[in-house]
Amino acid sequence: MRARAITAALVAALPGAVAGQSEEAVARRTYETARIAGPPPVVDGLLDDAVWETVEWSGSFVQREPTDGIEPSQQTRFKVVYDDDALYFAFHLADDPALVTRQLARRDGFPGDWIEVNIDSFHDRRTAFSFTLSLSGTRSDEFISNDNHWDTSWDPVWTGAAAVVADGWTAESRIPLSQLRFSAAEEQVWGLQVTRRLYRLEERSNWQHIPKDRTGWVSNFGELRGLRDLQPKRRIELLPYGVISTESSAAEEGDPFRDGGSDDFDLGLDGKLGLTSNLTLDFTVNPDFGQVEADPSEVNLTAFETFFTERRPFFIEGKNIFALPLAPAITGGPFTRDQLFYSRRIGRSPAHDPEVPEGGFADVPETTTILGAFKLSGKTASGLSIGLLESFTPKERATIDLGGARSRITVEPQTNYFVGRLQQDLRAGDVLVGGMLTAVNRSLEEHLSGMRESAYSGGLDFSSYFRDRDYRLQAAVFGSRISGSPEAILAAQESSARYFQRPDNESASVDPTRTSLSGHAGSVRFARTSNFDLRFETGVAWRSPGFEINDLGFMRSADGINQFTWVGWHRPDPFGIFDRLAVNGNQWLDWDTAGNFLGAAYNVNTNAQFRNKYAAGFGVTRQERSISNTELRGGPSSKWPGEWESSVWVDTDRRRKVSGELGAWRAMGDHGSRDASEAWAGIVYRPTDALRLSLSGSRSRNRPELQYVETLDFAAAERYVFGRLDQETTALTLRVDYALTPNLTVQFYGQPFIATGRYDEHKRITDPRADAYRDRFATFTPDQIVLVDGTYRVDEDLDGAVDYSFDDPDFDFRDFNSNLVVRWEYRPGSALFVVWNETRSESSLLPDRSFGEGLRQLFSAAPDDVILVKLSKWFAP
Repeated sequence: MRARAITAALVAALPGAVAGQSEEAVARRTYETARIAGPPPVVDGLLDDAVWETVEWSGSFVQREPTDGIEPSQQTRFKVVYDDDALYFAFHLADDPALVTRQLARRDGFPGDWIEVNIDSFHDRRTAFSFTLSLSGTRSDEFISNDNHWDTSWDPVWTGAAAVVADGWTAESRIPLSQLRFSAAEEQVWGLQVTRRLYRLEERSNWQHIPKDRTGWVSNFGELRGLRDLQPKRRIELLPYGVISTESSAAEEGDPFRDGGSDDFDLGLDGKLGLTSNLTLDFTVNPDFGQVEADPSEVNLTAFETFFTERRPFFIEGKNIFALPLAPAITGGPFTRDQLFYSRRIGRSPAHDPEVPEGGFADVPETTTILGAFKLSGKTASGLSIGLLESFTPKERATIDLGGARSRITVEPQTNYFVGRLQQDLRAGDVLVGGMLTAVNRSLEEHLSGMRESAYSGGLDFSSYFRDRDYRLQAAVFGSRISGSPEAILAAQESSARYFQRPDNESASVDPTRTSLSGHAGSVRFARTSNFDLRFETGVAWRSPGFEINDLGFMRSADGINQFTWVGWHRPDPFGIFDRLAVNGNQWLDWDTAGNFLGAAYNVNTNAQFRNKYAAGFGVTRQERSISNTELRGGPSSKWPGEWESSVWVDTDRRRKVSGELGAWRAMGDHGSRDASEAWAGIVYRPTDALRLSLSGSRSRNRPELQYVETLDFAAAERYVFGRLDQETTALTLRVDYALTPNLTVQFYGQPFIATGRYDEHKRITDPRADAYRDRFATFTPDQIVLVDGTYRVDEDLDGAVDYSFDDPDFDFRDFNSNLVVRWEYRPGSALFVVWNETRSESSLLPDRSFGEGLRQLFSAAPDDVILVKLSKWFAP
């Protein structure tokens, strides 16, 4: 209590007082509901139950899109009643029944005309539960946090139905109280918003008008009154499931582990337990993610890890609870994706690569098994948001076979992962004070001593709106500590995130005896957040050299300071030929923590939607000449030429039966140092309301004059070898979405990916900080370098002897991933999945680099097919 009082006192002392958003600034509407005395309405969309006569209609919706504050094209009315088990909504949506749009889609597709209810049952004016019902009967749902952050991964169990009538369409929905969180107060007031989408006009109207120039969403809701004697339900939900799978692939001669096929059967359990009216425990035992799409293919030639989005249901549901980015995404700077919790770390591929004796074979697990995980989340009556996540992965072992004799070796240790997040609302949500902690602990065996034994990170964050929520001040500070053997900590010091071994590193140095590494980071940001014509955000973010969060977070590089500013001009209402228009400007400045200036960049971009619902945009970026501490991958810092980038894109009207997109991007380096380009296009065809076909593709070419190849030793010095690269990449993506009913859908995803790279004009770096670009390297002459049997041999001093050598870096990579999913929700919360996954990969070098030849070679490769059937059954005792 004392700590909370001190925090409140500090908040009150802020200049301009964090005077919360005044009640008078929002004319809040109210709806008076009533308890049902008899049987509840039948949810069939017809509104013919007598119970609806016990309450009044509420209407007078106001348009928000495209024109704010005017009368909508068609009016909407609704009613609300409740009983001990659920809320019931009735809707009447006026329209010409011949013009309504009744598109079908899988859950969370938001197709066609729809009606949406947002319920702030905490009445904290920051969080809400959203339920969207399309005219087709398709249900979509979202959890809203931080006033206006929408999370579609939340999947409550609720029902709804709609029907076309003579003067438009009607709908009913039943929302169980068990799916909401609320207090046990005798009389309650909840936040309420109702939104209608009129698809053919791309128009949205609201019951509670929230002007576009108003900050926030939930904080501006109207109120639902008349809720009395509600008892929070003790929520218990169990979802056991079983999975049967069979895999077929090409047999490899002599390999006992790859004989052409395997079968498997597995059981698991997901569940939710309402510990209190405000806290819910989600848990999973032996989770299965077989229906999840594979990550997109890529060729990564950098020293840094690629960020992949989370796709596994357990980890994406409620992910906003654990969100604490290290820098705002709006900056576009080097720290954009850094975050304390990156759930892809849990269940990762095993880290240890076992040695396989000559003539032997290995069976190595592709992923680490997640034995179990739980999430505790909720919000107390005092405004404290709580999020806890605990996950356990057992040791994973590879099997080694040598002439029939088998042995097992651990490739991933037993590991425990923990994430904790707390956030306290003050001043009716205008002020937030929070903290976060992550922990990873591994039980290491001797041969895994190169891995870190433990890793801890944490952060404190503060956010305050002021001047009627027109401005926002945010600050955060973070710390980290990793521990392990000297071998493990040496690897962390020399990793691409920090390169302590860099000979001109003024920020840190390598200590091979260390058994721990610590660091700090943080950011301060100030922004104008209201949707007025002019908005901005400016600030600074930093990372100390020893900061390390990659055991459970995501971070590409440490040892940096980034200053950023974004300014945006926005016209949100129609004028002239535009529905809306935005123009933005950005600037970035970068230093390392020793104070060395690394570079500057500037960007201008614009995007617009026109009256015909087409959209377009373009942007130009200038990267000034820069200093890189990473391009030589542990070598000295190096100068790099500046670069111009430009992009343009056009989208057609997505409401049409046929719609499409086109775009192009180009980068040109100074002094001819780089020429890169990409073009993309896509088409969407909807022949019926139930079927959607889409085909998209991209083609890129990257031709840097200096692409890193390898670091070698010669004459007691290191040689940083680069080459001129000509890389071509083509990707196609086909999607088919067919909804037989709102609860029975078929989805197909397929992506062939083909990348080729050819190197020539190999060179070594001679003076990486030379003022003149071409004084920084020397190109090998034909007398100095020769390719023999796939290896380049270099005679640098021309004495007739090979001084050093490296493998031919040319590459071809061809990959195909496809996923066919039939999903049937045979009763609310229960589902049957039938899934077919196919992958093909091929990487032999081809003399013909054309896409057609690559495609032929790819589909001549043997496939790896997996078919699985997953059945789940929802229980709510």
